[in-house]
Amino acid sequence: MVQLQSKPIQLYYWPTPNGWKISIMLEECGLPYEVIPVNIARGEQFKPDFLAISPNNKIPAIVDPEGPGGQSISVFESGAILQYLGRKTGLFYPTDERGRVEVDQWLFWQMGGLGPMAGQAHHFRIYAPEKIPYAIDRYTNEVHRLYSVLNKRLADRPFIAGEYSIADMACIGWAKLWERQGQTLAEFPHFAAWLERMKARPGVQRGMAVNAEDRHKIDIATDKVAQAIMFSQRGQN
Repeated sequence: MVQLQSKPIQLYYWPTPNGWKISIMLEECGLPYEVIPVNIARGEQFKPDFLAISPNNKIPAIVDPEGPGGQSISVFESGAILQYLGRKTGLFYPTDERGRVEVDQWLFWQMGGLGPMAGQAHHFRIYAPEKIPYAIDRYTNEVHRLYSVLNKRLADRPFIAGEYSIADMACIGWAKLWERQGQTLAEFPHFAAWLERMKARPGVQRGMAVNAEDRHKIDIATDKVAQAIMFSQRGQN
């Protein structure tokens, strides 16, 4: 059962594949939340107040005013947030160890594989000022390999871990952008069927609609300021 939440969770967010993971989870769980936009194309992720919540300067992040023991807690990294919300609500994240391991391994498959590789495919195919054939082929082919893995996984089950879970929520935002990654959906029929099941869920639809208009305010492919902010940052001591 979802715990009663009297105060909204603060969601620091921009409409990206990583941001969608959390807006979808919050919608699916029916938790009240307040969206705090963080315009990553204008450097708002580097502001000190956001750094205090997300030390890696990345969205998404949350602040739950009703965290453990009734005390406020902040959480950064999308996978950690999904796990936290799953434990908090008891939804979409099994309570038994065997079921939880099944979800965790695919959640981390997304965090360490699909997300970063698809992101690099986007970068070198769309945003890089110089088209480097080796880089384009490298990441396009790796995304192809990952979708092949997912396609086989979905051959005999409706969702990645069997039952609908945070593993599916972690993957859908990247997977729906398969065209940008240079993939052909017809090669992956089980993946394609899962994609349609996911897109048909009202919670997924609502989660992806959160601040959707912001996604089109800036064309990162042509905006030099956005490119400098997002692609040229170095560490700051």
